[in-house]
Amino acid sequence: MNWIALTDEPQLEQIKEQSKHSPIVIFKHSTRCSISSMAKSRLERETPAHNVHFYYLDLLKYRPLSNKIAEDFHVHHQSPQILLIKNGECTYEESHNGISMEEIAEQVNNQ
Repeated sequence: MNWIALTDEPQLEQIKEQSKHSPIVIFKHSTRCSISSMAKSRLERETPAHNVHFYYLDLLKYRPLSNKIAEDFHVHHQSPQILLIKNGECTYEESHNGISMEEIAEQVNNQ
């Protein structure tokens, strides 16, 4: 898994633009949460969905950015949380034990 660190607001605009050409996944991770660590580990053990860019947000370190993501993409904040961004919008979100690479790949291919 090649995570791209999400650390500042200008990256959100880049993500919106980039998502017009290929899907983007944002993984919001709490480094203090065992469920979040389990979800991250599960994702990293699987083959990443094809042609998808994976961004990683340490939401404890970048909580204001996490709030901005929730606002911009009209989702409730959760941790851990996966957001699939296509054409500048969140088309799928999942949290906790519902996070799986298989489901991400299915959502990428179905939309």
